[in-house]
Amino acid sequence: MASMLEGQVALVTGAGRGIGRACAEGLADSGARVIAVARTGKDLAELGKHESGRIETWIADVTDDEFIERVASVDGLSILVNNAGGNRPQPFVEIDTEALDFVIDLNIRAAFRVAQAAVKAMLAQNVSGSVINMSSQMGHVGSPRRTVYCMTKHAIEGLTKAMAVELGPKGIRVNSVAPTFVETPLTMPMLDDPEFREFVFGMIPLKKLATLDDIVAAVLYLASPGAGSVTGHSLRVDGGWTAH
Repeated sequence: MASMLEGQVALVTGAGRGIGRACAEGLADSGARVIAVARTGKDLAELGKHESGRIETWIADVTDDEFIERVASVDGLSILVNNAGGNRPQPFVEIDTEALDFVIDLNIRAAFRVAQAAVKAMLAQNVSGSVINMSSQMGHVGSPRRTVYCMTKHAIEGLTKAMAVELGPKGIRVNSVAPTFVETPLTMPMLDDPEFREFVFGMIPLKKLATLDDIVAAVLYLASPGAGSVTGHSLRVDGGWTAH
């Protein structure tokens, strides 16, 4: 595993905490040189000291034009973990325009532009690549108070399929990872609500949340030569939620 991705260059967005941070560490542990991107230096400080010595940190906002231009020029870029995203759960009839625009801009527009820039870098250098879009089980089903989030993640699943079809002949594989709820700084406040926690566990046949290691394992598989014939696929790490 330590050399599985040796010689690869990976970019991970939303890498300051949670799933993104774990993916950056996992890719570095597997031999890749990793560019870890987050909006605040505090979140990236420890990543920059990773024992592998293979993690470079960028303080950047994925919605900024300058960042998009920088991605398009990354030397040797071969792996993208398109992870940055957010959610503002609200009942459907109470969703305000600010929340709607925020989630759409981050989860769809920025994700699209980052993927586009990364693919430009791969094509310009004739690099075979792997794009991994971080989706969600909510990209396959619906859920109360998550209409906007579900809408954006369904969009990511559509984007993944379309990119896979167009870019396959050019040697670029495109897949998504669709996790269930994971205990991260983003989800812990929601899971602290006993009623919500009961709902979540009631929907998961395995009766357990996914772990960060579960998500990293899925990302590493899709980035690896072992997934060389896998493209246009959504790898659901959901404990069976979407099997209902």
